[in-house]
Amino acid sequence: MSEITPFELRQMPNVLALINKVKEFRLNSRSSQQFATRPWLFRETTISDKYLLVPKTSSENRTYVPIGFIKGDITSSSSLMLPNATMYHFGVVTSNIHMAWLKVVGGRLKNDYRYSAGIVYNNFPWPELNAQNKAKIESAAQAVLDARAVHSNASLADLYDPLTMPANLLKAHQALDKAVDAAYGYKGAATNTNSDAARVAFLFERYQQITSLLPAIKTKAKKPAKKLS
Repeated sequence: MSEITPFELRQMPNVLALINKVKEFRLNSRSSQQFATRPWLFRETTISDKYLLVPKTSSENRTYVPIGFIKGDITSSSSLMLPNATMYHFGVVTSNIHMAWLKVVGGRLKNDYRYSAGIVYNNFPWPELNAQNKAKIESAAQAVLDARAVHSNASLADLYDPLTMPANLLKAHQALDKAVDAAYGYKGAATNTNSDAARVAFLFERYQQITSLLPAIKTKAKKPAKKLS
């Protein structure tokens, strides 16, 4: 409660009682004693100004995982967060090509998608980027957020249910998909092979290209420097 005032706190006796218990606990804990003087605050706060909120589990019926673009709020253990995210990161991660990757390499909870940082995100092969492609992705990503804002009374669960997804939001996502495909140089959509399998095959080729460079980089790093004569 970083912005609460003493007056507001005194108007909530039940909350004040809990804060006193936090203070007592911290005073009796060696590792927490220094935090006892501010029991209304977390011991540590690592909240970025902007981050992506990715649910760990999402329905298999969704075309897109409803990823949030959050500013200065707190998340829970049911989600993952990407700190200091930009509109570009939001655009790529919420695109169809990233969804195809999730469906294949991610885990499952029953039949629902299971997103992980170590397997899904950290191994995801990002596109080689230039300023023009980045600007197009950012513009299309903002259009997705704008389309969501039109339906401010609806939850993300409502907006991303295939049966109730608004037409303007679907259209914005499709435009974003095209912008991300262009950044990758992916041509499947234009050759009638625009399937998840084709996208993932393309991404694995990209992944192989990236990882094939690692042995050469390691060898170069281990090579002893020439001695000056």
